[in-house]
Amino acid sequence: MSIVGSIFFVAVCTMVLKDLSRSMTAKLEFPTPMHRRAAEAVVDFCLVLPVQAVLLVNSCARGTATAESDLDIALLIDPEMSTGERRLIEQAWRERYGNGSIFRELEGLSPFAGVHLDIFDGRWVPEPWDDGGGPDAFEIEIGNRVAHSVPLWERGNVFEELCGRWLPYYGEAPRVERLRMVSAACRLNIERVHAAVKRDLNFYGFDRLYHALQEFLQALFISRGIYPVAYNKWIREQLEVWLGLPAL
Repeated sequence: MSIVGSIFFVAVCTMVLKDLSRSMTAKLEFPTPMHRRAAEAVVDFCLVLPVQAVLLVNSCARGTATAESDLDIALLIDPEMSTGERRLIEQAWRERYGNGSIFRELEGLSPFAGVHLDIFDGRWVPEPWDDGGGPDAFEIEIGNRVAHSVPLWERGNVFEELCGRWLPYYGEAPRVERLRMVSAACRLNIERVHAAVKRDLNFYGFDRLYHALQEFLQALFISRGIYPVAYNKWIREQLEVWLGLPAL
């Protein structure tokens, strides 16, 4: 194929992929037209990059976003991608975001609205906690980026393989071990609350109480084998709808 033919072929493929990405976003419920157009602009940006999937995450993915919500998107990359290549993607995104008029329109909706874009490679390794080291984001990251995300665009079956690895939940042995670790940390922090109050360390006691609350939520989700999306927001939605615990 000639150089001209190759350029034409790439251009046609890009146009087709753009049309496919727009058809995918058209099926989703975005809070505003600006959120939808911004999502399409992010997908268009990624078509010529070494990205395996563009995933809509958080409230927009769950259909609970408002006009003031961020547009949260995660880019799945090859685990073997070098640090240099990843930095080039990050730099290209900063330039695209800075020059995109649709992103300024989105930001104009609210002081808190904008595009929040993360890059991840789908490798999660749970780490043991030191004394009082929790909570961590192990289950949250899998929940946001796999269990509760919506693909806007995919290249190949990398995301499908990722879902097969982590859904419906990770293995029983690590689940039991993490439940033991998280529960122990929660109990320890509750004990520290009482000790702190006795010493008139009220702000430290509040800090330990807040950690205990989040560890309690983490343990609750692990015990049920359900991935959460946060321990500091969307609590009612997660407890009432996902876990079926309205009384709690």
